[in-house]
Amino acid sequence: MYLIQRILVPFVIITGMSNRLTAQKTTTVDICVYGGTSAGVIAAYTAKKMGKTVILIEPGQHLGGLSSGGLGFTDIGNKYAISGLALDFYRRIGKHYGRFEQWIFEPHVAEETFKGYIQRGGVNVLYTSRLNAVKKNGTSISSITIENSNLPAAATNRIISAKVFIDCSYEGDLMAKAGVSYTIGREANADYGETFNGVQIRNKHQFLDSIDPYKTKGQPASGLLWGISPAPAQPAGSGDKKVQAYNFRICLSNDPANQVAIAQPEGYDPAKYELLIRMLEKEPQRPFNLILKPDLMPNHKTDINNNGPFSTDMIGASYDYPEAGYAKRQDIQKAHELYIKGLLYFIGHDARVPVHLRTEMLKWGYPKDEYTDNGNWSPQMYVREARRMKGAYIMTQANCQGKEVVTDAVGMAAYTMDSHNCDRVVITENGIAMVKNEGDVQEGGFPPYPISYRSIVPKENECTNLLVPVCLSASHIAYGSIRMEPVFMVLGQSAAVAASMAVDQKTTLLKINVAALQQTLAANPLADGSSGDIFIDNEKTANVVVTGDWKTISDARNSYGASWLQATAGGTETKTVRFTPVISKAARYQVFTYTPRIAGASSAVVFNVSDGQTIKEVVLDHKNVVVQGQTSGEWVSLGSYQFPAGNKGFVEVTSKNADGIVIADAILLVPEKR
Repeated sequence: MYLIQRILVPFVIITGMSNRLTAQKTTTVDICVYGGTSAGVIAAYTAKKMGKTVILIEPGQHLGGLSSGGLGFTDIGNKYAISGLALDFYRRIGKHYGRFEQWIFEPHVAEETFKGYIQRGGVNVLYTSRLNAVKKNGTSISSITIENSNLPAAATNRIISAKVFIDCSYEGDLMAKAGVSYTIGREANADYGETFNGVQIRNKHQFLDSIDPYKTKGQPASGLLWGISPAPAQPAGSGDKKVQAYNFRICLSNDPANQVAIAQPEGYDPAKYELLIRMLEKEPQRPFNLILKPDLMPNHKTDINNNGPFSTDMIGASYDYPEAGYAKRQDIQKAHELYIKGLLYFIGHDARVPVHLRTEMLKWGYPKDEYTDNGNWSPQMYVREARRMKGAYIMTQANCQGKEVVTDAVGMAAYTMDSHNCDRVVITENGIAMVKNEGDVQEGGFPPYPISYRSIVPKENECTNLLVPVCLSASHIAYGSIRMEPVFMVLGQSAAVAASMAVDQKTTLLKINVAALQQTLAANPLADGSSGDIFIDNEKTANVVVTGDWKTISDARNSYGASWLQATAGGTETKTVRFTPVISKAARYQVFTYTPRIAGASSAVVFNVSDGQTIKEVVLDHKNVVVQGQTSGEWVSLGSYQFPAGNKGFVEVTSKNADGIVIADAILLVPEKR
């Protein structure tokens, strides 16, 4: 009997453990979204509005990713590329600040706006929950196991079963654990016939020649200064696994009543910033905004980004991050935080820093009212690039430059092909060793271009029920153009609609009707069945009538879209451009005109607005046009009008009384009641 008891007791314990594991809480939904980034919030909200059961899983405690984590100086490129709920987000931000749209904002305002989508959609969010494992049935993900991010334990793991999964993380963890092919780093130019990929030593964010790289100048035996790689520079255009530099987008305040002093951080080592001193020895009058990039936000705050050869980018410290485990990622993020906090302290307090820089730095402090649960510091590191899927279609430089145009577009991009530096190396010229940054590329000049649906979907033989709108399928240099927060939101919405269609049709993601997906996105831009805006661009010739001498000016940076129409003052006849909207249902609309800010523009422009019965003359005074953020134009209101159904109304740009250049770019009608 004693022997039997000795055998049975351990059996009972093991059985109890087994029951506890198999009894892990399982949640079954139509669509599971992993990552509460800006894309993740919009994807989850959209899926819920499409009538699907949804769960959003966020490893941290906040929503919005970089958009609520300090990146308030929105990377736009061209507003034409931003549509749907992404555009709605910036209009809701605008409403908060008393404007039609707002592209610069405080972190807490962004997060509250994202929370609003979650609340209105009734989306279930699991915070502090991260991916542990993925279970597949053939090429389909059947479920994922998530663990508590703070206290991982098998006993508290949860299983999420879904018909479709959307990986909206910046790292692509779900994609990777699902066995989907991906790449890290930079392709060689030869791989996709590109010219701006791979190793690049160029002139922007670059050290002047002859800055000595050694601890003791002129003595290689003394060793390299902190942050310089001992590896030799590789041939231009060659590929590698190096990841462009990360940083934090820093929110500071110059309001004394809302400041926490910038103190010396733990482990502070002034030797890390010796290269900054070497740079300032060459350029002692270098201004503050060419060391840090303090773009001003509302209420005396900043979004500070990297600027110049030695700044907030921690070059060379991001290589291991994409595939690192959770603990090592935390260490890498902490290292970036301490490096940047140390830099801010160094600029303000080191006696070798020129007085004008120290004086400016000491005006700023951490904002008391931001990130109040994280020591007034953003919890979101700027992971500019991690894994990139190798999906059903790979976006490349040819797509950015319009040499290859896809027809299955589910979003657009418009930003410069942008890569931050990937390495800091020593080169020798004329027998002189000097430090140089390597990897920075900024190549633009192209209009908005379409992003392929296939670039957010894995290959059919790898996974059939996963969408990847953030770590999408693109070369390094093309990803540098696409990887902007508004674009991620657009692609998140598109992914959610595609997922909903796949659920409804019981089919795989590459087999849905993409034309129907595009039609749904166009017809239901806010995912709630409400009326959309009526937009007419100057290139929409069926709705635009030109009278007089107007020239088409291609200016992808400053126009709304690819071009505008331009006339000059003078002449005996008034020149006009008439935009005629086609209105399906009589309603009251706010009418806007897109107004780029250019040199030589007429001080005022006369518009004629017709509601189909009467014509009202409206004079737009350019001195009242306030342009904010990374854009050169704004939508300016021409008033509110009741328009009948059909095409009886119009908006006309005229050269009447002009004293400079008149631009006709785009017209927007926004329904006052959705």
